Amino acid sequence: MLNISEHNREAWNRMAARGCQWTLPVESDVIHSASSGEWGIRLTATKFVPRTWFPEPGKRILCLASGGGQQGPILAAAGYDVTVFDLSESQLEKDRFVAERDGLHLRLEQGDMRDLSRFAGESFDCVFHPVSNCYIPSVQPVWKEAFRVLTAGGILLSGFNNPIVYLFDVEAEEAGRLEVSYSIPYSDLTSLPKPLLDQFMENGDPVVFGHSLEDLLQGQMDAGFVLAGMYEDTMGGRRMLDPYISTYMATKALKLG
Repeated sequence: MLNISEHNREAWNRMAARGCQWTLPVESDVIHSASSGEWGIRLTATKFVPRTWFPEPGKRILCLASGGGQQGPILAAAGYDVTVFDLSESQLEKDRFVAERDGLHLRLEQGDMRDLSRFAGESFDCVFHPVSNCYIPSVQPVWKEAFRVLTAGGILLSGFNNPIVYLFDVEAEEAGRLEVSYSIPYSDLTSLPKPLLDQFMENGDPVVFGHSLEDLLQGQMDAGFVLAGMYEDTMGGRRMLDPYISTYMATKALKLG
């Protein structure tokens, strides 16, 4: 059987080597601006998270599945106590590079987002979790672990795909057509025809999963959270659906005392 965690770790290492959008470390001027109070980071593709969603500087933030030298270093420069947790060692190296270049203090931890057992309960005041749960077959472990490691009054900030993006045939969309071919929940492993799946695996692409809105939203509430905010975003023109519907979502959830 495929070890999904190991496969996706290697895939993200390759993506980091190729320099995809989410693996490019921020420049020093971005860090300098953040240290002066001018900063913004994204849970999704284009929109900045409202600053009112964050706790005050000095609080402990876990950047969950958030390596790449972007969000973690900016938050550290803005005055937060930051731990970056990511499956890919290459992504964590991007954070280490920025921290050493700009004199930042970051704790870097490698692991699977579904298992935060190395952290005691109530270790963090905020969990920042940008779009990444599409790389695991079930999101419930992430919500439960995030709830456990947050303090009472803690904040979970999450970004994820609108499941509608997984309905359409990939090859047809690349050819300029939208053809409904798959159902939700979606899995590359069981939804794709074997020749296309074999091609993806040969290319070393990450294995992707599309979760239901019930799992993404009600799943947070089932874990104990109260949803306190949300917004939608597009993929910045990277999908044919972008002119018609937002294809990303972001939520703010609270662990009440």
